[in-house]
Amino acid sequence: MKYSKLGRTGLDVSRVCLGTMTWGTQNDQKDADEQMAYALDQGINFIDTAEMYSVPPTPESYGKTETIIGDWNRRNPNRREEYVLASKIAGGGVKHIRNGGEIDGEAIISSVDASLARLQTDYIDLYQLHWPNRTSPHFAKHWPGKITFSDVDRDAHSAKMLEILQAIEECVKAGKIRHFGLSDDTTWGINEYIRLSEQHDLPRVASIQNEFSLLHAKDWPYLIENCVHEDVAYLPWSPLAAGSLSGKYLDGARPEGSRWTYSQRQGLFRDTEQANAAVKAYMDVAAKHGMSAVELALAWCDQVDGVTSTIIGATTLSQLQEDVDAFELSLSDEVLKDVAEVFRQYPVPF
Repeated sequence: MKYSKLGRTGLDVSRVCLGTMTWGTQNDQKDADEQMAYALDQGINFIDTAEMYSVPPTPESYGKTETIIGDWNRRNPNRREEYVLASKIAGGGVKHIRNGGEIDGEAIISSVDASLARLQTDYIDLYQLHWPNRTSPHFAKHWPGKITFSDVDRDAHSAKMLEILQAIEECVKAGKIRHFGLSDDTTWGINEYIRLSEQHDLPRVASIQNEFSLLHAKDWPYLIENCVHEDVAYLPWSPLAAGSLSGKYLDGARPEGSRWTYSQRQGLFRDTEQANAAVKAYMDVAAKHGMSAVELALAWCDQVDGVTSTIIGATTLSQLQEDVDAFELSLSDEVLKDVAEVFRQYPVPF
């Protein structure tokens, strides 16, 4: 297993981060125990979760994933130091979480305490904001005209960001969290948090996790360049585009028990004719070079300049094994050339 620095935190994290959002709905405690054991045995020392998980998010599924991880921590107290634990506070708009309220200082304090209780640990290594209070161009809102920026009250959002940082500092001083990061945010969001932290001597943003894959690479090059030069770790999530790059959803297929058979909070916005065609083309490239489509997609993501650690998730141990093995691959110039030809045909397929 290879490792990278997590921003300026001093932490070394594995190039593979184990995502856990299926634990509690598609996976039970036994499945989670098997995945944790396998991941740690493979040298994976980075685990990502969120208070909102498992998915799809419902009042019944809220907190289930953290609870499952907490049960593992309770039974394996001596292994907590072996891994970097990341969790996230949900943003506004989810009615069953703080009545849909936005992230503010009070929400940070109460949510950290609640997550610690569910996780059965004394500290969270990386505490992340699941999405910003303002609407950001993620979840298919990256097309011109989907959202506007000029009507956003910049000063009001900046003031709330300062309040969040102050609450983060309180949690850091109390030893409840060690570092903080962002998720589903933008270059402006990163830089405004950096500006505020420098101006007020508050904790500095360590990382950002955004959706990134062969089907959704909008963060390249501008946001990732910013991450590299500002020492902010870039953590791609959904490198298989919610499983579609495996090919299992081609032409409308819906394997029993798969994620797309569940109701999705944001809808199946990745399910487009262009994405379907792109997946077929990438599968052809993979077959030509003697690898699976999953191996191609994950190995490609890992080799993108600026990527720190890629968040993967699996519902079966065999899927997890295939995913982890992909990070041992090194794509040749010929493979990358073939990938680039497909990418140019389908740069923004959803």
